[in-house]
Amino acid sequence: MNSQAGHVLQEGRREIAALDERIRQHPFLALWETGRASRAALGLFAGQQQHIIASDLRSVALVVARAGSAPSREFFFGMLQGEREALRLLPDLAAAGGLAPGELAAAEPLPGAFAYSAYVAWLAQYGAPAEFAGAFLVNLEAWGANCRRMSRALRERYGCGPQDVAFFDLFATSPPEFEERGLAVMEEGLAAAVTPAAIRRAARLLQGYELLFWDTMLQAVQG
Repeated sequence: MNSQAGHVLQEGRREIAALDERIRQHPFLALWETGRASRAALGLFAGQQQHIIASDLRSVALVVARAGSAPSREFFFGMLQGEREALRLLPDLAAAGGLAPGELAAAEPLPGAFAYSAYVAWLAQYGAPAEFAGAFLVNLEAWGANCRRMSRALRERYGCGPQDVAFFDLFATSPPEFEERGLAVMEEGLAAAVTPAAIRRAARLLQGYELLFWDTMLQAVQG
């Protein structure tokens, strides 16, 4: 990471290291790893993701349209394809949590869970594509780590099969060259006067809303 974008990304990750660790060690995950969560809780999780993914799909589509160069559009189009695949896989996760397709569509969003997507929508509309890319390069590492733990817990503790956890497995590892292409988007924005502070702020806020999502899930499950 010898580029300016690489340094900005490293600094952004350092700034939120403590916050990132709180997400990765969230007690919500321990409920599943110890078998203390119910199947209904998985349905609740899927219902919240239905709203989040559907909103994020629109937000990323907006950023694709706003991206200034072909490489930037390709990067965000790859993200868009990932969101579409996640939406396709979500009914299987919901079914593992006892939700029928109609029940998944009827799930009501929780404010603390949906706040993440509300900020993503704001960032898509008002932030620079470089801010959007930088925020997600930071955010998706912790989200991916938690998805790996959720997938493992559901397979080992709840007897879920590959189809049940495919939603989590989709996010468990980043696509090849994801970070490299995201850094190129950041570099393009930095060259066009997007400030490092703006990119780091976007990452910090998005990660804060990520933590709020997990906190909300824990509170909802525990009542």
